[in-house]
Amino acid sequence: MTKVTRWALVVAVLAVALLVAFLPRGGDPARTPPSPGLADARAKAALTPCPSPPGGEVEALRGVSADCLGDGAKVDLGQALSGGPVLVNVWASWCQPCRTELPVLQDYARQPGAAKVLGVQVASPAEDGLGLLAELGVHLPSVYDGPGRTGPVREALKTPPSLPASYLVTASGQVRFIANPRTFRDTDEVRAAIEATTAGAP
Repeated sequence: MTKVTRWALVVAVLAVALLVAFLPRGGDPARTPPSPGLADARAKAALTPCPSPPGGEVEALRGVSADCLGDGAKVDLGQALSGGPVLVNVWASWCQPCRTELPVLQDYARQPGAAKVLGVQVASPAEDGLGLLAELGVHLPSVYDGPGRTGPVREALKTPPSLPASYLVTASGQVRFIANPRTFRDTDEVRAAIEATTAGAP
C-alpha cells in the first residue's frame, strides 16, 4: 500500500467518523425538547399573589411556613394569616371533591364582602396542582405544603385524612375547623359556614 493510498484511507475513515458523529440520534437528551418546568405551569395558572403579613401573628401557626404556589416564595403563615377572617382550604390535585369545591371558593372570593381565601395544596406534586387550577380557571392564592403525607401546615392545622378540609382564621387569630359542611357546593354554603363559625368570636 502506497503512502498516498494510506492517507486516502485515513481521510475516508475520519470523514465517516465525523458523519456518524453529527447524525441525529433518537433519544439524545441534547436534542430532546425539555419538558415544561414549574415556571411554565405557574404562568398558565396565573395565581393571585400570596398574602403579605399585615402586622400580626396567628399563635396556632407561629413559625409555620410554606412555599407560595404561584411564585415559590416562602410564606410565614402565622404572620400572613393574621388580621382575618381568612378561609383556609386544604386540597390535593387527586381529590375529586376538591375539584368540585375549588371553583365554588373562587366564585365566593369574588363576591363583595367575602372573607379572604387561601388554598393549601398537599400530598401531590406542585405541577399537578398548578395544572388543576389552570384547568379549572381558579386563581386563588395558594401555598404548597409538600408532596408527602404530612407537612408543616397540615401538622399545625391537624388536618384530617379526608379532603378537602377548611378552616377559618378569625380576626382575633383563632383557627377554627369548619365541620359542616365538609365540602362546599355553592357560595351560599361558604358564606353561611363562615358566619356560623365566626358567631361569638371575639
